[in-house]
Amino acid sequence: MTMGQGQFLPEMEADKAASVVVLGTKIKQELFGVENAVGAWLRLGDRRFRVIGILSSQGEAMGMNTDELVIIPVASAHMLFNTQKLLRILVEANSREQIERARNETEQILFKQHGGERDVTVVTQDSMVATFDRILQTLTMAVGGIAAISLAVAGVLIMNVMLIAVSQRTQEIGLLKALGAPPAQIRRLFFTEAVLLSLVGSVIGLLLGELGSFVIGKIYPILPIAPPWWAVVAAFFTALGAGIVFSVWPARTAAALDPVMALARR
Repeated sequence: MTMGQGQFLPEMEADKAASVVVLGTKIKQELFGVENAVGAWLRLGDRRFRVIGILSSQGEAMGMNTDELVIIPVASAHMLFNTQKLLRILVEANSREQIERARNETEQILFKQHGGERDVTVVTQDSMVATFDRILQTLTMAVGGIAAISLAVAGVLIMNVMLIAVSQRTQEIGLLKALGAPPAQIRRLFFTEAVLLSLVGSVIGLLLGELGSFVIGKIYPILPIAPPWWAVVAAFFTALGAGIVFSVWPARTAAALDPVMALARR
């Protein structure tokens, strides 16, 4: 935490109660407005505290909004709430490699302090990150499943459009085959049409995705919503490939038409 005004709580023994308080910016704004709060007195419950510092605005941190904090010494809080307990202790390790050692030492200290009873839960940043990773993996699989279904539906739509095109151009196909066009040329004709349809759809999808990312970035600027370049490239070629794959049946159907029957539209 960084200070916007004044100073943080002074260093003192854990059992020493001091009538001093540090406020978050939102609390300061609601209680004092534009007035200078440092040095003012504030009543918490049945006790009075002198404001010695104001935190700078930092928003969410460690699962709480620091702008809404009211910080007093531990002993003062014990007297204010008539308790000897602590709900949470935050411990900072010197480095990532020492997190596990700090966890073990914390557990041992609390085990001894609590008379040999393991009645606390120690949660490290790594375990929290692992939990979020599992949640994100589940969400990724769910979103991937939805995307796969959407891709299949889009592919079936392309296939139906191509089959309709084949039925509407039966005489044209019959004329081409009557003039000597081989089946491979007919297949290439419909493959090219499918590639163009898929290409247009892929470009529109990319533009909509970029627009969505831009809008979300403006609404939630703190979120890293920009997709990696490989995901954009993979999405483009996956959509393009799906269109080509689903055009195989219509292209083969067109190439297999009999020229005489096609000219007679039978």
